[in-house]
Amino acid sequence: MQLKLSVLDQSSVASGRGPDEALRETLALARRAEGFGYHRYWLAEHHNSPAHAGSAPEIMIAAIAASTGRIRVGSAGVMLPHYSALKVAEQFRVLEAIAPGRIDLGVGRAPGSDGRTAFALNPNAAHAADLFPQQIRDLLGWLGDGLPADHPFRAVRACPEVPTRPEVWVLGSSDYGAQVAAYFGLPYCFAHFITDGVGAEEAMELYHRHFRPSPHLAAPYAAVAVFALAAATEAEAERLFLSRALWRIRRDRGLYTPLPSPEEAVAHPGSPEERARAAALRAQALIGTGEGVARRLAALAASLQAAEVAVLTPCHDPLARIDSYRLLAEAAGLSAAGPQRAAAE
Repeated sequence: MQLKLSVLDQSSVASGRGPDEALRETLALARRAEGFGYHRYWLAEHHNSPAHAGSAPEIMIAAIAASTGRIRVGSAGVMLPHYSALKVAEQFRVLEAIAPGRIDLGVGRAPGSDGRTAFALNPNAAHAADLFPQQIRDLLGWLGDGLPADHPFRAVRACPEVPTRPEVWVLGSSDYGAQVAAYFGLPYCFAHFITDGVGAEEAMELYHRHFRPSPHLAAPYAAVAVFALAAATEAEAERLFLSRALWRIRRDRGLYTPLPSPEEAVAHPGSPEERARAAALRAQALIGTGEGVARRLAALAASLQAAEVAVLTPCHDPLARIDSYRLLAEAAGLSAAGPQRAAAE
């Protein structure tokens, strides 16, 4: 079976450009990704971050779904503890009305922000994450499964009640999300790009071992979200990666800054510790030519029992980012009218 490739977009803010430009770049890339043959286009959720413009994925999903015709569009993910499950169900039913059969609702438990911002979003943030499994039960109930007989809001209906429903995913970077996805019989995506792969094998193994078939999914279906970057030459890929490396080094120190340009990264002097960290990041980075990156993605997916890879490619140059996805799609043999369409249907 051909490996499915999808796009994960954080709407990264690049130095020298504003968050409004980042969002417009997301809209432009989504249309190109559909033409390249990618299976899904997922939008991330971050708050109070100068590094990311995507604070409202449901709005971006609507804009992308309305301007595309084939590619699945969804969240990766909505940080469910911030919100009412009923409100999320209603938002995504509206999205289903806009693009029937093309909407994904990926949910996560992490705050996607700092602790203070989590409390600003939900005053009950101290305990909200503990209710994640209950929220998923309620979300599925309001999307059509029905709520338990003794549920206090059983009579409340999530409107609009449309013929189709979004495909619900659980996203995570630890074994917790894997176990929740397995329990509810939902597809699961491991955030490899957050942990640099640490814990991926354990989470995937737990998911497959404990998966319980559900009305929505008869067998486990797993994906992995990774950072990857392709260019025409190895040297160009190395140059473009300098931005990501410096950004990660800053993030490790708790600094969420706009993505620097390769030139800014070259000019950054760096301490011995930073240079060592940059070398370690480079050693494990999935970068290179389209053919080389495609081979490594396929090998990674096979090792993790993942049927799909969602590719995250923050890049300071928006044209280089588009070119990266194009090169990868060509190397992987994607086609907008080929196997990807059949898989979506």
